[in-house]
Amino acid sequence: MINENTFISGIKRHKAQYVDFLLPVILMIVDYSAILCAEKISFELRNILVPDGGQLYISWLAFFVICPFIYMIFFHSNGIYTKRMQYWVSVKEIFKTNIYIMVTLILIIYIAHIAGTISRLFIFLLWIFSFFLIILFHFLLKLILDKSKILRIPILIMGAGKTAALVLQELKNDIGLGYYFVGFLEDNIPDKRVVAIIPQLGKFSDAKRVISEMKVSHVLVIAPGLDDKSIQDLVSSLQPLVKEIAFIPDMGNMPLATLDTESLIDGHVVIFKIRNNLSIWHNEAFKFCFDMVVTFIGMLLISPIFLFIALWIYTDSPGPIIFRHERIGKNGKKFYCYKFRTMCVDAEAKLKILLEHDPQAKAEWEKDFKLKEDPRITKSGDFLRKTSLDELPQIFNVLKGEMSLVGPRPIVEAEIVRYGKYIADYYMVRPGITGIWQTSGRSDVTYDERVQMDTWYVRNWNVWLDIVLLWRTFKVVVEKKGAY
Repeated sequence: MINENTFISGIKRHKAQYVDFLLPVILMIVDYSAILCAEKISFELRNILVPDGGQLYISWLAFFVICPFIYMIFFHSNGIYTKRMQYWVSVKEIFKTNIYIMVTLILIIYIAHIAGTISRLFIFLLWIFSFFLIILFHFLLKLILDKSKILRIPILIMGAGKTAALVLQELKNDIGLGYYFVGFLEDNIPDKRVVAIIPQLGKFSDAKRVISEMKVSHVLVIAPGLDDKSIQDLVSSLQPLVKEIAFIPDMGNMPLATLDTESLIDGHVVIFKIRNNLSIWHNEAFKFCFDMVVTFIGMLLISPIFLFIALWIYTDSPGPIIFRHERIGKNGKKFYCYKFRTMCVDAEAKLKILLEHDPQAKAEWEKDFKLKEDPRITKSGDFLRKTSLDELPQIFNVLKGEMSLVGPRPIVEAEIVRYGKYIADYYMVRPGITGIWQTSGRSDVTYDERVQMDTWYVRNWNVWLDIVLLWRTFKVVVEKKGAY
């Protein structure tokens, strides 16, 4: 007799066979709807904004067929319908593809000699609205699919160590991938975090059996400790059984985000090419301009909040509103980092007395240069620290060119030795108001992990990474995760 769990499992396996066909079709339908909405909004808005420019006319063929068809051709060519990507990666790809589409549409307009009848404002509005509506429609679709647990790809994880725990924690909450983790295989004692997320289905030797029973189509090997021969044997034995097998190699802190591959000798030899994005002058110039524009706009928007906090600090603890502290910046240059004052005016004296009389507090301070129960912090300061609003004055450091919106955490001179050989990475960029450390648990992260995060950011830097980290900062601030 077939029990309920077996029946449901069979349905899921049956549906999984059609995921690769159904999801692209659904995405195309969703995109078609989003593009029509973008065209309609752009059309109506253009006529409202330019009432004396004549009524804009667009043929039904161009509106319902040509324009949406161009979008979907480009999206399909760039793998947006066929590749499983993290949500923020898909947003980046849609943004880039949208630019190519606009260029193509403009070329078609001029080649067809209809530039005189097409509004440039309409094209610009279409570019803006199509991007945001497609992103919105994709998000809603992925959210619905994720909540309903349908059209997901079953994946078997091989390996359950620390790396697997980090990867799973990152992937399980990403609605863009649409993965269903059936379980894991591990020959050694698994990490507790992995066990808490998915069940163990056996050891590596059970891979073929599990793949057959669970109808697994994808395998992800997260065992950096495997040697080359073991990986080759694993791929050779499992590749005929699944659609895709991927593995995460032990690459240390290599800048994989800037890594390109090139095959030689008919694919038997692979060359890894690593770019240094920070050595390209226009990348650094773009980052600087991005910082200036966003900071200036942000400063105008938050000025009322800035004033309110200043008054609250002075009322709560009379004294200076702004606290400045010497930090180490780009190329090892010292600068004064600005923050709202969150401690009493005699904080240094209190710290000295505390460390002299409290060995436990001294040990905690020497470990991370922080105290979880810090008697120097004022009532207003406690709130400002937990919400990271104490760092708002650092926008002036950004405008002075001493800091960036996103970058490594600004350190003091005493911390240089803690960075060891990685201090050269730190010196390559301006420290940031926010960064990977600030969006990954902050004070819940060990100091060595902070250093690794700063190093990873510098070696994998790109502008889109900055945008993603700024976006994640809002969530961390609201949740007050790991802040004190």
